[in-house]
Amino acid sequence: MNLKKDSEALLKQYFNWLKDKTFLKEVNDEWIEITTPYLDRHNDCLQIYLRREGANFLLTDDGYILDDLNSSGCDLTTRRRKDLLTTILNSFGVQLDEKNQHLIVHSSMQDFPFKKHNLIQAMLAVNDLFCLARSEVKNLFVEDVTHWLDLSHVRYIPMVNFSGKSGFNHRFDFAIPKSENFPERLIQTINNPSKQTVQDAVFKWLDTRDVRPESTLVALINDSAKAVSSNAIEAFENYNLKTVLWSEKEKSRDIFAA
Repeated sequence: MNLKKDSEALLKQYFNWLKDKTFLKEVNDEWIEITTPYLDRHNDCLQIYLRREGANFLLTDDGYILDDLNSSGCDLTTRRRKDLLTTILNSFGVQLDEKNQHLIVHSSMQDFPFKKHNLIQAMLAVNDLFCLARSEVKNLFVEDVTHWLDLSHVRYIPMVNFSGKSGFNHRFDFAIPKSENFPERLIQTINNPSKQTVQDAVFKWLDTRDVRPESTLVALINDSAKAVSSNAIEAFENYNLKTVLWSEKEKSRDIFAA
């Protein structure tokens, strides 16, 4: 198995999929609707909207993400969740509009691909963190991981962004700095293992690996609610990624050691 050749083929396949599954529709004289292949928690394709502003552009989710979460009973007014929302948006360079309803980014012609990518990734991240109503979940998985890392005295940096080989920015939930005995470790939490979440994690790692060759990626998978399929584990292992099930975290403390 030629890992480098297979990785390059996977990246090419990913970009072709992104291009072939993206559709444009003219809404009116001002707005263009962009349907992407990325799925929300309802398995609906995420849509964003584009409007010209002089020589630049405005991109927005038209309020879909926050409105959907509010309609689902997710309380976004608690201090912890507001702080998490702000942190996520800041990490992708995404803002809220003046009414705090729409996710927006401003773009030039040159940085449009990156701004579009960042807006979509922010939509997915917010959707994932707040996807369950308060009646269905007591703690967010990222909060649980943060608490455990603190209790375990692990040195980490939360929500780090790195630029990949493609030029896209990718966010990882935690980074454990390099030490004398261990390389830098990037931790990606997987709250709901699915074909898309696995694919996204593998892609961001393959795109980042060449520019951070001394780093390793650890996929920390939430198996609290249901068992994780062997296909998900195998998909990570095919690309030499370490996987740790949340239920087995105590057995894997060495992976997170300083």
